Amino acid sequence: MRSLCIFSLVIFHTLGHCQDYPDNDWKVIDNLERSGWDEDKLNALGKFLADSAATTGMMVIHQGRVVFQYGNVTDNSYMASCRKSILSLIYGPYVESGRVDLDRTIEQLGLDDVGGLLPLERKATIRHLLTARSGVYHPASNEGDQSNMAPKRGSVSPGSYFLYNNWDFNIAGFILEQAANKNIYDIVDSVLAKPLEMQDWDRKIQRKYGDSTKSIYPAYHMWFSTRDMARIGLLMLTKGQWKNKQVVSSKWVKTITTPVTTYEEALKNKTNYFKFSYGYLWWLWNDDGPYRNAYTATGAFGQFITVLPALNVVIAHKTNYDKYRTNTPTDLYLRIVDKVVASRDERK
Repeated sequence: MRSLCIFSLVIFHTLGHCQDYPDNDWKVIDNLERSGWDEDKLNALGKFLADSAATTGMMVIHQGRVVFQYGNVTDNSYMASCRKSILSLIYGPYVESGRVDLDRTIEQLGLDDVGGLLPLERKATIRHLLTARSGVYHPASNEGDQSNMAPKRGSVSPGSYFLYNNWDFNIAGFILEQAANKNIYDIVDSVLAKPLEMQDWDRKIQRKYGDSTKSIYPAYHMWFSTRDMARIGLLMLTKGQWKNKQVVSSKWVKTITTPVTTYEEALKNKTNYFKFSYGYLWWLWNDDGPYRNAYTATGAFGQFITVLPALNVVIAHKTNYDKYRTNTPTDLYLRIVDKVVASRDERK
């Protein structure tokens, strides 16, 4: 298992403050020091991953080029809840075109579920679903959320309470499919995989699953490689632009990475996740300095796409649960991010 976790440090020429993009493959740095990186600290990070984490693939991207690479970055594996952040991103073109009205309600869309939804629950909007504030506590078709902490059904008005709830996320995927008249994986293919020239994306291995006796809306799980996750992170960092094309509007990227639920509100409701606030299916840092305006997609077992705009840095991190049934917990990953930040001279 650890044979995949031999780290490599890859390096490239100084770019100043310009932004680069990968073509068929990622370009790499050839002078860490001139680019503001401490090679000894990055080597120490590689040793830390080998000794203390279950990381199977990781990339650090600065100004669109690779600063650090570890393990196997080409394997497609399970993304867990990172799928939700990707869903939020691919909503953008449909919102901008008017094919999705975020303020349409479940009732207006004519949607229901096993056993029926309550009248109050039907008032939830697409916006509420994308911000985990629907107030709908119908069972989801899959586990892995905070549903065990949900208030009594019908006791919470839509928009008034944050709860990380798979039912919201699953029906949001269904709604996008209806608006686009496409399977969600075909939307990913057209909105992200082709424009970003993804290297490893495989439409054939993507699949949904869930218990349809609980809910008719399955989970739309996704499989990506680390290096294609990094492309998604770079698209977010560049505010939806890829080379000379605006793939997703900068306005939408700003919207989905702006706090809707503060950390303080989530803490008060005991639904907090570390010290993050929450936007539209993205977790947001509340700190200044190198973490100013930073945000991340997170998935069970150690899947992360992290964007640090203040440093012009993207981190893609993968723990291949499909192969190894191992886990890199979030608290350990946050230590890894701290080590990346400590390797960077913020002035360059």
